Amino acid sequence: MRVTNAVASRARRKRMIKAAKGYRLKRSKLYRYASDAVDHARQYAYRDRRTKKRTFRRLWQVRINAATRAAGLSYSRFMEGLKAAQIALDRKVLADLAATDSAAFGELINLAQNALQAKRAAAAAALPAPAPTTAPA
Repeated sequence: MRVTNAVASRARRKRMIKAAKGYRLKRSKLYRYASDAVDHARQYAYRDRRTKKRTFRRLWQVRINAATRAAGLSYSRFMEGLKAAQIALDRKVLADLAATDSAAFGELINLAQNALQAKRAAAAAALPAPAPTTAPA
């Protein structure tokens, strides 16, 4: 007697058709087309879960940059100042503060500027004083 494993095959096909629910025309009714459609959809979903992270990070950077430039500071200098001040807030939180709480974000800008000035002063103090040069007479 030939064993077809029909129960498992039918279950697998039903699962695929169920996953294709909401697709148009053959793609939601026929296994062959539903399988292709679901496979492609899953590839797009996998790719775009990663793309979404990049897209949101870029959006947060744009929002932070707009708020910092309004205060006369560039995005990169602001982030450098936050790092120097040892303020560990991620870009998502910073962008939210920039959009919703300008007073708190202004305070962060002041802290970053102060930290940058202290960093520059420390770097200038660490440099040796240049030796005086004598001009030929």
